Amino acid sequence: MFVSERIRAIKPSPTLALNAKAVSMRKAGVDVISFGVGEPDFDTPAHIRKEAVRAIEEGFTRYTAVGGIPELKNAVIEKFRRDNNLNYESEEVMVSCGGKHVLYNLAQATLNPGDEVIIPAPYWVSYPPIAVLADAKPVIVQTRQSEDFKLSPEAFEEAVTPRTKLLILNSPSNPTGSVYSRSELEGLAEVVLRHDICVVSDEIYEKLIFDGKAFSSIAQVSDEVKAKTFVVNGLSKTYAMTGWRIGYAAGAREVIAGMTKIQSQSTSNPNSIAQRAAIAALNGPQDSVQAMVDAFDERRRYLIERLNAVSGVRCNMPGGAFYAFADFARYFKETPEGVRIGGSADLCEYLLTGARVALVPGIAFGQDDFMRFSCATGLETIKEGLDRIEEALGKLG
Repeated sequence: MFVSERIRAIKPSPTLALNAKAVSMRKAGVDVISFGVGEPDFDTPAHIRKEAVRAIEEGFTRYTAVGGIPELKNAVIEKFRRDNNLNYESEEVMVSCGGKHVLYNLAQATLNPGDEVIIPAPYWVSYPPIAVLADAKPVIVQTRQSEDFKLSPEAFEEAVTPRTKLLILNSPSNPTGSVYSRSELEGLAEVVLRHDICVVSDEIYEKLIFDGKAFSSIAQVSDEVKAKTFVVNGLSKTYAMTGWRIGYAAGAREVIAGMTKIQSQSTSNPNSIAQRAAIAALNGPQDSVQAMVDAFDERRRYLIERLNAVSGVRCNMPGGAFYAFADFARYFKETPEGVRIGGSADLCEYLLTGARVALVPGIAFGQDDFMRFSCATGLETIKEGLDRIEEALGKLG
């Protein structure tokens, strides 16, 4: 048996063994607290669930148009107009089986072998593999905690080559929670236009934003920038619909047509029932979103305060999403048992074994000094988890 060179180029997830161990411990009855969950710990709102039931009862269970039913595409178009002051036509919008599927289709439709994709680090774990699967080269640009992990125009421009095709921008960010301001996006947009580069703007956490900040999309900077931007969004995070698998994209119609063609030969249409539910989510009441934001806000404030109170740990206050990205490099040392902790994966292993707490190592996001915490769990669980971590770190001195 053989596998393709493309598959050989994809590196195994550095979190796979840790996740498997955490699952094994739980099955064995060990009380493991997880800070690794990347999905809201809330139920999908009732009006959305009811629409799904209605769709089933009406027999809306057959194939649909590959790129989404017209009613859902219209709801997406209205969402962009209402929330972002961006205008798109139906041929410039498509719906896929989740945000990750959108990104995969987009890479396949735009990238050729040898093309380069600029990805600021820390990055969401799937960005580099998605580029590699399109035979493109991920170009990782490191950002600094002191600059809130944001890509500067200078660093962006320095990374540009004649092979640069795309910039992937994620705001609010997973894993850091960083949120780009309008002026920061304008600076990046100048580089985009100067070098004729396209932008993939991943806005999946758009609604999960704190401190009264206004969300800005790089597509809002100007019509010229909008024409170079592919906006990627979905329902997973905003409406606690991770398992429903509905994502969507907006951008140049020829690329959207190409993405739709790829989807027609892979998954075909997104789930018909989930599409009906998605219409209810986008067009219906939005009070459940604010309730989630309020809960995440309370949790993040407590989490960041506790993390920064730990000796040697540094953590920025995230402006959005539901993550915290904390520097734990001080604890890369030898354990009392003589085991060397050489990086974030080792420290996560130590905390899982010694404190029964599961975290995601920063190496998975391209910065090994850090670890990612998710606020998508109850406040009491967060308190207990941090107590365990502090006790375990105290043993390292």
